[in-house]
Amino acid sequence: MPSLMNGLMNVVGRLLGAVLKLTVWLAVSALVLSLLLLALLLVLGSSLWALLRGRKPTPVLMFQQFRQASQRYTGGSWAGRAGRRGADDVVDVQAHEVPESPPASARAHPGSVVRLP
Repeated sequence: MPSLMNGLMNVVGRLLGAVLKLTVWLAVSALVLSLLLLALLLVLGSSLWALLRGRKPTPVLMFQQFRQASQRYTGGSWAGRAGRRGADDVVDVQAHEVPESPPASARAHPGSVVRLP
């Protein structure tokens, strides 16, 4: 009889553990989904409020800033980049030599201002 009770208690314990795990999983899922829904409602509400005041919605502005930053640092191609200089463009400049030491007039009078042409 004691082994039957131990087996029955093991089954009941496993069943209660499974029910508890399922309950916790459902509670966490409901919490995460409600937070996502709240975030979505806040974004939609702030966008509607911005449109009613005649301004661009904040999510649109944030996306534009992220897009500009990615264009600046990655050189990736986004739609609508016409008119901007690409990596294949050649810029021709006039080269000139830069002296390593200052001119002699600057060395002769340490406190004076020297204007170069």
